Amino acid sequence: MQIDIPEVKAEVEAAFAAYEHVLMTNDVDGLTAMFWDSEQTIRYGGAENLYGASEIAAFRAGRSPVNLTRTLARTVITTFGRDYATASTLFHRESAPGKIGRQMQTWVRFPAGWRVVAAHVSVIAEP
Repeated sequence: MQIDIPEVKAEVEAAFAAYEHVLMTNDVDGLTAMFWDSEQTIRYGGAENLYGASEIAAFRAGRSPVNLTRTLARTVITTFGRDYATASTLFHRESAPGKIGRQMQTWVRFPAGWRVVAAHVSVIAEP
């Protein structure tokens, strides 16, 4: 298996950047489209465990758009072959001093493009 094929890694980096854009602009439809439309999709958040695309979409639709701005750090994107990747990043929000966020996503290439199939987001006290 090839790790980090340059053109594949560039595709996932672009998908990750697009995800960040729709997240920061609270584009609910855009966020929903970034996830695999399946009941097998999972997102664990800071205070929620979401199973299936419908639960994830409902969470997004009900989430407050206030204080979403964040700064990313130590982002690592790794591709495995041509159709599977992971993306991990740390983030900081001015609205949460002394805290550091952690985000991990599993991306898979489908005929319609790259989609998140599993995600985990948590916030801890800054070490």
